[in-house]
Amino acid sequence: MEAKEVFDNVYRIDKKLATRNTVPGEQVYDEELLEIEGKEYRTWNPYRSKLSAAIINGMKLMAIKPGSKVLYLGAATGTTPSHVSDIVGRDGAVYCVEFSERNMRELIQVCEKRENMLPILCDARMVESYAEEVGIVDVLYQDVSARDQAEILLRNARQLRDGGIAYVAIKSQSISSSEKPKIVFEEFLKHIQVGFKVLERIEIEPFDKGHLFVVLQKR
Repeated sequence: MEAKEVFDNVYRIDKKLATRNTVPGEQVYDEELLEIEGKEYRTWNPYRSKLSAAIINGMKLMAIKPGSKVLYLGAATGTTPSHVSDIVGRDGAVYCVEFSERNMRELIQVCEKRENMLPILCDARMVESYAEEVGIVDVLYQDVSARDQAEILLRNARQLRDGGIAYVAIKSQSISSSEKPKIVFEEFLKHIQVGFKVLERIEIEPFDKGHLFVVLQKR
């Protein structure tokens, strides 16, 4: 097996996507651990991570790099944030905002083993509750199930540096179950254009349906 680096700290191994494991021997979900030339990698399941799905489906701009500060909205139990943790490394930080107390219990267990992951139990609408703790970040990542996803993004844009990149998984069914997804996506992008420029739009089927993954740049 050979690990071919496609982005900083992101690899392809036998057609699978993977990140270099910063906590050797530890799994976060059911990912496979692979050892190649004395280094351990965690396979990155695109059916469990929309960011992985977007990369596999051709995403070109990867702003999450070693040393990046990332504000992650909708961290859930830590699956994708843990891979982001691998990418940013010890000099980076992943601020994990999650509203569900049940998810937070599992997320904390992941964060306890990863010093660069910081759990924040809070509604992502309440930016002022964590603004000072987080400070200004390089990247904003949003994967929330809410009707007002666009407004949540705009509220949190205050934490993103000028020209910074936002990755958003737009969930059409959470916004409207009656409208066609394409209409929902266009309305979302129209809403956020006051604060962001669209750089990429990536369809992430067959890994996830009813979602559009977008790469945005803060104006």
